[in-house]
Amino acid sequence: MDANSCDQPKQVRKIKPTRRSVSGVIPFRDSGGIPYESLLERDFLKRMRFSSGVSAVIPQPVEIEFIAPNGRPHTYTPDYLVYYRLGDRHYADHIKPMLVEVKPAHLWRERWRDWSCKWKAARRYAVDRGWRFCIYDESRIRGLALQNIVHLERYERMAFDPEDIDLVIKTLREMEIAPVHYLLARHFNGIYRSTGISLLWHLVATRKLDCDIREPLNENLELWVATQ
Repeated sequence: MDANSCDQPKQVRKIKPTRRSVSGVIPFRDSGGIPYESLLERDFLKRMRFSSGVSAVIPQPVEIEFIAPNGRPHTYTPDYLVYYRLGDRHYADHIKPMLVEVKPAHLWRERWRDWSCKWKAARRYAVDRGWRFCIYDESRIRGLALQNIVHLERYERMAFDPEDIDLVIKTLREMEIAPVHYLLARHFNGIYRSTGISLLWHLVATRKLDCDIREPLNENLELWVATQ
């Protein structure tokens, strides 16, 4: 079940190609695709797509009116609204939807005085709806986790024997959690070891298995069956 999945906002502003930055669409589960206007936004979406706790991401979700320091009215559209799965949590303990502005650190540090009015308005708007408002820059998006996700992408479209996949998942359901080296030793000895590594990374990439993506992708990494 998804937290706060009812009456989700729709995209209010279309993202169009621009020469000033890199734009495109990233595939996102059953939504078909989510547009982005910069490489940093693309990387943010990769992080959100990989997270099993995220249920949906709405681009350009709302228009927020605010008054600029010069007294003129303006409209601000945050980049994304992120919804989270309820999982096995009680509804009272659900993760609040997150209204997000994706902005490079050097830009918001240079212009935070100019943008503080619209961001304060966004925080008020979010609080009034039971959401939270966050600014995401490189420090919250890029790093080892993103490097791992990019590395796993090369395994996503690979094909493997369904029986091998079933054996790995059956083992993890029985054990609940196991390191990569154990699964390789149990199911992919000798000449099959390299195939086993690729298969395990494929299952993580396709979200059939889960892990702490902030940890190095090596044989000590612990895996478990992903929550659907």
